[in-house]
Amino acid sequence: MDNVVKEGRSEADDRFETARVTAAVDALAEKHAGREDTFRSALAQLLKAEMIAARATAQAILLKDRNGRRCAERLCFMQDEIIRILYDAATRHLYRSHVPSGEERMAVVATGGYGRGLMAPESDIDLLFILPYKQTAWGEQVAEAILYCLWDMGLKVGHATRSVDESIRQARGDMTIRTAVLETRFLTGDKPLYDELVARFDKEVVQGTAAEFVTAKLAEREERHRRGGQSRYLVEPNVKDGKGGLRDLHTLFWIAKYVYRVRETNELVERGVFDAQEYRTFRRCADFLWSVRCNLHFFAGRAEERLSFDMQREIAVRLGYTSHPGLQDVERFMKHYFLVAKDVGDLTAILCAKLEDENAKPAPVLSRMVAKLRPGTNRRRVPGSDDFIIDHNRINLAAPDVFKHDPVNLIRIFRLAQKNDLAFHPDAMRMVTRSLKLINTQLRENPEANRLFMEILTSANAETVLRRMNETGVLGRFIRAFGRIVSMMQFNMYHHYTVDEHLIRCVGWLQEIERGGNDEFTLASDLFRKIRPEHRAVIYITTLLHDIAKGQPEDHSVAGAKVARRLCPRLGFSAADSELISWLIEEHLTMSTVAQSRDLSDRKTIENFAAVVQSVEQMKLLTILTTADIRGVGPGVWNGWKAQLLRTLYYETEPVLTGGFSEVNRAQRIAVAQSEFRASLTEWPEQELSAYIGRHYPAYWLKVDLQRKIRQAHFIRASEQAGHKLAVNVGFDEARGVTELTILATDHPWLLSIIAGACASAGANIVDAQIYTTTDGRAIDTIAISREYDRDEDEGRRATRIGEMIEQVLEGKLRLPEVVARRAAKGNGKMRAFVVEPEVTINNQWSDRYTVIEVSGLDRPGLLYELTTAISKLNLNIASAHVATFGERARDVFYVTDLLGAQINAPTRQAAIKSALLHLLSQEAKVAQPAA
Repeated sequence: MDNVVKEGRSEADDRFETARVTAAVDALAEKHAGREDTFRSALAQLLKAEMIAARATAQAILLKDRNGRRCAERLCFMQDEIIRILYDAATRHLYRSHVPSGEERMAVVATGGYGRGLMAPESDIDLLFILPYKQTAWGEQVAEAILYCLWDMGLKVGHATRSVDESIRQARGDMTIRTAVLETRFLTGDKPLYDELVARFDKEVVQGTAAEFVTAKLAEREERHRRGGQSRYLVEPNVKDGKGGLRDLHTLFWIAKYVYRVRETNELVERGVFDAQEYRTFRRCADFLWSVRCNLHFFAGRAEERLSFDMQREIAVRLGYTSHPGLQDVERFMKHYFLVAKDVGDLTAILCAKLEDENAKPAPVLSRMVAKLRPGTNRRRVPGSDDFIIDHNRINLAAPDVFKHDPVNLIRIFRLAQKNDLAFHPDAMRMVTRSLKLINTQLRENPEANRLFMEILTSANAETVLRRMNETGVLGRFIRAFGRIVSMMQFNMYHHYTVDEHLIRCVGWLQEIERGGNDEFTLASDLFRKIRPEHRAVIYITTLLHDIAKGQPEDHSVAGAKVARRLCPRLGFSAADSELISWLIEEHLTMSTVAQSRDLSDRKTIENFAAVVQSVEQMKLLTILTTADIRGVGPGVWNGWKAQLLRTLYYETEPVLTGGFSEVNRAQRIAVAQSEFRASLTEWPEQELSAYIGRHYPAYWLKVDLQRKIRQAHFIRASEQAGHKLAVNVGFDEARGVTELTILATDHPWLLSIIAGACASAGANIVDAQIYTTTDGRAIDTIAISREYDRDEDEGRRATRIGEMIEQVLEGKLRLPEVVARRAAKGNGKMRAFVVEPEVTINNQWSDRYTVIEVSGLDRPGLLYELTTAISKLNLNIASAHVATFGERARDVFYVTDLLGAQINAPTRQAAIKSALLHLLSQEAKVAQPAA
């Protein structure tokens, strides 16, 4: 077999001692001559031991030099050598062909990711065995010997055995196979066979199909992003498949290889696709992502691609990040990650523009809806400016020096694109990025530039345009405080996006609120129509700036208000409006906190909130801001319950601010709620309906949304007709990813504690709770728990288990502490990644009748059970509880009295309560014992 070569082997290479291992294999072959099975087994054991040692060395070097690309190359080289040794062993020791025929030829080829010559520690191996014609007994035996040994080594191997003809035929018909063949790399065996495949693939598959391939690959990319969450700023990104991850770089290179027929990335510079600086960015992004991915695989011990919270801190330490004032090490690492993801997006845009110029891809517009209405690809002047042209439906520069001769054009280009619904030409965006140094104090103070910016912020498609301004670096240079929060992540489970992405999304939701028609935002949309016209710009700039001071040692609300006081006059706001914007930023969390964690039927709560908001106009603005802020946190965070709480707080506070006059007074709102309820249950007899309405206190009618009231009425009626003392109803809220348990039971001082304990013992984490009692001594509690199973049937069974447990405890058949202790011992691995400083606040200023205890700390299974048990042990009665979680942080508020119904006034008693609860929060899931 004269044509057989051993490609790329270096006997003296320090990455893998091929000569020594080959000699050991020959020794094993001699030792086990005639015993094929024992030789195969010994061979697999030897190579597995060598592989483990080589991987350990690779990890040690990675931890030292932090060079992920070098690690991936090293691991790939090791794998190459192992496969060459296996092929050698199979063809020399197991299936030696003494008189090789023309059919007894084979090329072993790396494909897919492995074909790129870079390999993560736990990546799959993809192999193609190329045969000259059809499969032969010899070819089958050699391929099987290699594969079985690799499997015995514990490796995941994807494989195919095909002739050259078959490979070409399948590549024509299947885009996945076509991409795999595009990435092939010869390993060992018959080189001419491989060369024939490459030559025929270029000629018979690639030629004339570039547009088809590009369209398929970009569609594949869009679908991948859609599945993974469209934003590249998700705080638990997928390093391989997420937006801005390695797969996006791979897609770039696949397209480049296919269209420009290059073999190496540096050839893209010669073809004029990237300039030298952009190519350096391409390499830098790939190097960084490979460092992250290799460390992730080594740390997880599996092919883990998602940079989850419990992984992020360890990877940050491995890569050498340290903490700075206001920013943890992990937050600095993730900021770097998101900046790299942004660069990957920029490189994608550059390549797509190049392809569009060559008609390999259709041209875009800012808004997809108008795409089909657009005429052809002629170039014409943009209306309102001689400095810009429309090029393939995208805004481009009329001359290279338009920014230099008028730096205001760096803002104007975005406003003109927005006004004329144009997409951005990547050449123009390249020029913008290269001209950032022109954004200096003079431009920042320029009245025209600031006027244009406010027009952008308050006009249609503001979210899209602001995102482009941010991605090019203009937004962070024009508003320098914004530049400091670009790509900043907050190391918590509550926020789904980086700070800059959150702010830009909030502006998008604000526009949705202003448009109206979305039932999610009925109150906010109604209030938007009623605010003073001059306050429209106020609410827009407040929404963009409300988290601008995140990452500083000072409280971000206070620091953000200071930023606004300095910035807003420059943007054209009066002193009064600048002060209003600062106030809104300083108080932007207040309404959400009061609505979710205070008793809204307590007069003192409402009076205190009214004292903060001061006027109806300020409360309207704060309600709109709060709605946009919660909605912009991420999917499932905003819900009907929170909307109802904000509505209740707004309408309870309005009469206090207007001296008794309310657009919708309390009695009237209760009457309206009851009237809507009656209209929805016309099939009930009037007497039964009136009796049912009389069973609920006013707070129930004000705080619970209509659909929930109707569901609960049917549930209570059915349960009582069936004679059930205790009943549990299960519902699923897909948007929030929670399961809701509605529990009907006789009211009992320990009921909340028992429900919490039953949830904890089933491993169910409570994310919020709505607790109401009826006038006839029944309790109707709705508990939302995190989902554990994908299928509703499985979740339903778990909920039924919880209901049975509550019944057994109430009947004295089950003692909760032991059950909860067993479950709590399992803990929650994800939560361990976080540190939340425990806080306990006790005061009598929030209520005239009750002492209010606010508890905040790291959430964990069974925490609510422990807290309620501890409070009862302290001889306190819980009148109402307000339970909420914000990611990993639990914030629970209890309205309590002593056993005689009085507030807790003695400082020593308050100190004892605080000490006991802080001790509980500080313990690692230690389960409290119940009171007797």
